[in-house]
Amino acid sequence: MTEIASPYISHPRIMVLGVQPGSPPFRIMEIDGEVVGAARAVTDVLETAAAFGITVHDLDDPDVVRWVGGDKFTWTPRRR
Repeated sequence: MTEIASPYISHPRIMVLGVQPGSPPFRIMEIDGEVVGAARAVTDVLETAAAFGITVHDLDDPDVVRWVGGDKFTWTPRRR
């Protein structure tokens, strides 16, 4: 496989994991592979990133933020 044919896999500094049950529900946040806290809304993601010196211009850019188990609009647990 040549380098051009290989898939591109981004490694963003910010990772927002799936929704955890709670009152209110939350998502665990990692920066550079370390758990840094819980986010309950998009604003929490932006504020935490800023506290670590990361300016986020586009929450949909997979090179900046990886959303696991949903996207920036997913803040409640999925019903089964």
